[in-house]
Amino acid sequence: MSPRWEVSPDNRGSAHVVSHLHAHLVFVTKYRRGVFTPAMLERCEEVMRAVCEDFESELKEFNGEKDHVHLLVHYPPKVALSKLVNSLKGVSSRRLRQEYTAQVNRAIMHGHFWSRSYFADSCGGAPLTVVRQYIENQRRPV
Repeated sequence: MSPRWEVSPDNRGSAHVVSHLHAHLVFVTKYRRGVFTPAMLERCEEVMRAVCEDFESELKEFNGEKDHVHLLVHYPPKVALSKLVNSLKGVSSRRLRQEYTAQVNRAIMHGHFWSRSYFADSCGGAPLTVVRQYIENQRRPV
């Protein structure tokens, strides 16, 4: 590695890879129904934190409003983000619908909790312009 490489406590390491992967995820309730209460958001965070641990990932930050939640997840390169999202949404949907049946009226939401879509954004690290400059400034062998 380059001597310019700064070791960060956020870097994840294994035998053959060092990574620093973070994703900002946003999940919206079906039909943007405003079903979340403070207690439901706390339980949702607990469930999602457990799912992340199962994927050897870490839920760094969690918050939400009545109709959506935001997550900041630190995950290893062996985890496919789409599979993590599928588990996060699937497990939390089952648990929240079981535990909060009164608030989550199945007839209104047609048996679903989350919208099928989601937002994912990679975040952290250097801006693309800095990375591009770093790569451009590498010395090619002559």
